[in-house]
Amino acid sequence: MFNLKAVLPLAAALLLSVAGAHATVRTETGLSESTAGRSETYRLNVPTEKEMATTQIRLVVPAGVVISRFQVTPGFTRTVKKDAAGLVTEVVWKGRVAPMEYARFFFQAKNPAAAGEVVWKVYQTYSDGSVVAWDDTNPAEGPASRTTVK
Repeated sequence: MFNLKAVLPLAAALLLSVAGAHATVRTETGLSESTAGRSETYRLNVPTEKEMATTQIRLVVPAGVVISRFQVTPGFTRTVKKDAAGLVTEVVWKGRVAPMEYARFFFQAKNPAAAGEVVWKVYQTYSDGSVVAWDDTNPAEGPASRTTVK
């Protein structure tokens, strides 16, 4: 038998977690910590939080993180910027993430050799040209995602 009283708190918790969603970078298994010097598969999760589509996602690669490859994301084009040493410093995905949808972008990278905190800066562009900065410029509204490297 269906128990509505048991389901309502779970539904409320799920709605709150969606409402508080932001662009985040986590390990492939969903962790916000990893090991120094380790090669890791990361996922960038980008939900559309407005009533219009997301059209571009820009990731600034933190110092010490070395990206080696990307998983193909159907429906998106990807461009990268590299420094003089050939290391990826920025990634831009262009495509469409409709309202009430999210996209995940997977990439492999080697963590910095030293322990510390890696701060991922993400910039989400909407179809009206507005940009939401997930970079700690305004931590209450646009927190940057972090990975603790141990």
